[in-house]
Order: sequence, then C-alpha cells, then structure tokens
Amino acid sequence: MAPTDCGVGQVGTQRVRLFDASHPLVLASGATLGEVEIAYETYGTLNDDASNAVFICHALTGDAHAAGFHDGAKKPGWWDNLIGPGRPVDTDRFFVIAPNLLGGCSGSTGPASTNPETGRAYGLDFPLLQMIDFVTVHRALLDHLGVSRLAAAVGGSLGGMQVLQWALAFPEQVENAVIIAASSRLSAQNIAFSAVAREAIMRDPGFRAGHYLDEGTLPEVGLSIARMMAHITYLSEEAMAEKFGRRFQDSTTPRHGFGVDFEVESYLNHQGETFLNRFDALSYLYLTRVMDYFDAFAQGESLTKVAAAGTRFCVLSFDSDWRFDTSHSRRIASTLERAGCPTTFREITSPWGHDSFLLPIPAYHDTLRAFLSLAGPTGEQR
Repeated sequence: MAPTDCGVGQVGTQRVRLFDASHPLVLASGATLGEVEIAYETYGTLNDDASNAVFICHALTGDAHAAGFHDGAKKPGWWDNLIGPGRPVDTDRFFVIAPNLLGGCSGSTGPASTNPETGRAYGLDFPLLQMIDFVTVHRALLDHLGVSRLAAAVGGSLGGMQVLQWALAFPEQVENAVIIAASSRLSAQNIAFSAVAREAIMRDPGFRAGHYLDEGTLPEVGLSIARMMAHITYLSEEAMAEKFGRRFQDSTTPRHGFGVDFEVESYLNHQGETFLNRFDALSYLYLTRVMDYFDAFAQGESLTKVAAAGTRFCVLSFDSDWRFDTSHSRRIASTLERAGCPTTFREITSPWGHDSFLLPIPAYHDTLRAFLSLAGPTGEQR
C-alpha cells in the first residue's frame, strides 16, 4: 500500500501520571521518584485483543511527537516519514505508542521538573538513571493503555538501545525488536564526545551548579556548543561536503576574520540556537550519561532468556554513520545470533551519516516494511 499524503493527520500529546507518592517509581539504583508523569502520543487503533501495539523509543533529543501535525504546526513529527497509513510502521495495521522518555524535557518528568518535596526544580538532585529505568516507565505506560505484549518495539540511536534493553530484560513482552543505528556499549570515542558536551554545559556560568531554572539563568552558550559539536557527529563528511562544501556565507570571497564566514559555520550556529528553544541542558546531561554506562550484554543470562522467548530482531546500520558505525550493529547482531535469537542484520547505503535513521531512504524503509509485515495479528507467519 502506498502512503497517503496526510499521514496520521492532526494529533495531540497526552499526559498521564504513572507513579505517585503512594506508588513511587523505584529506580535501578534504589532511588525513588514520588511523582512521574509521562507525555505520549498514539496513532492508529488498538485492536480488540490489544495485539497490534508498536512502541516507538526516541533518540537523545527526540520527544513524544513522532508523527502527524500539532495544531498550527508547519512541520510534522520527527519520524512522520516512517509512521502512518501505508508507511513502514503502518497505522492501518498497528496501534503506535510514542512517549517522551523519563528524564526528558517535553512533558515527561525529568531534572527540570518540580521536586514535590522542595517545590523547586530537581536540578542535579534528580537521581541518575539507567537504561532499564526507561523500560520500567515504558512498561507502566503499556499497563495504563491496556497492552501486555508488543507486536514490535522500534527505536533508533538511544531509542534502539532502549529496545535492546527491553527485549533482553522482558523478552516475553516484545515479539519483534527493531534496533537502528544503535550500540550495545559505547566506545571511548563516543563517551569522549558526550563528556566534552557535558563540560561545555556545566562550565557555562549560567549553569549555576544545576540551579539555573530557580535562579533565572540558562547555560545557553554551553548547551548550544554541545549541540553544535554533537551535530557534527550526526553527519558524514560526504553529507557535509554536499550540503556546504567550502562555500562562504552571503559572499563569494572570504572576510578573513573570526566571525561566521563559511556556510557550515552558519548552519552549526543555527542548530545551536534553535536547540535552546526546545531542549533542556539538564536532560542533555542525564540522558547522555545513561548512554555512557549502558552495557547491554554484561549480564549473559539475559541472552538465554531472550533466545527462549523467541523474540525476533532486526538490526540496521548505515555505511556512512561514524558515530555508531556498523561495527556497533554487527556486535549486537552477532551476539544475538550466537545466543540463538532469530536476527536479521542489514547495512544500508546512505551518504547522510547517523541522521540517516530519520530520513526516508528507500532501502531502509523497504527493509523495515518487510520485517514488520511479519509482526502482529495479521503477520504473514501467523
């Protein structure tokens, strides 16, 4: 079926309190959160036996708005090309759930939220999180929606790490796991990129030891630099050369100064500035740290568990992605295969680097569509 132009149409974000003082969230560290609210969106219709649910796990700076249009918005959700009628995550077949994760800053409880015990923003008093904590809250959202088992969980980058953690920890709940441009364990280089980004934020005078929200300041310079540097890692050299080359900004000749002179400099400045309007510095610190500590296969017994459950895996990488290059995906796929898990692996050709997982690349979408055609109550294997 060809996708319709309108996708899922106009959508809205919902919010739900999943944990409260009488039923607090107990984190993997043993720390507790007395109130946890989650923002989420849904697309499509849940069938009578709740067997057609697909869960979308977002990447580092994503949110619940994965598809469709908010009222008055000019741009659709961040994965709109993937989710909708006739699209790889087909809302004519699937009921799609897309939350903003715990620790985020787009409607879900995170370090910028008000601590009910103090009446002030948590700041750095917010407890450190682990990947399994995201999954715990995702599972609570499923309970709220009346879903016990997923036809599929799908995620790219940090989203793919959440999917992998979920499938390993609770394989009986995940029929199919789609892991795109992700890693089971960050390399030293990846940790280093995030460390520098965090330092830029925390050394900004506006950070105020994490109390900037209460003191009326913002670490704008640090956060924008963190975003600029990260964005470099999301694009391949080929993509940068094609988009910018060595072209000058608004000129055919160089100005010979330290201001913005090249198109690529202007682009990065724009990325840094617009990021300030949609993301919080504390969430950036907390979510990148979760990624640093993640080591999916450290507990070997989880592989035995997932193999016995029969969860099917689709692991995808992009040949120009140097942030999470194909070796990261190969490690995931080969480890799962050795454990006896049914695993599909494919490296997709794309010039766009890590950001390829967000783009409508035909070979990528065709692979996902084929894999998900076997998922859910109308899958070909049933």
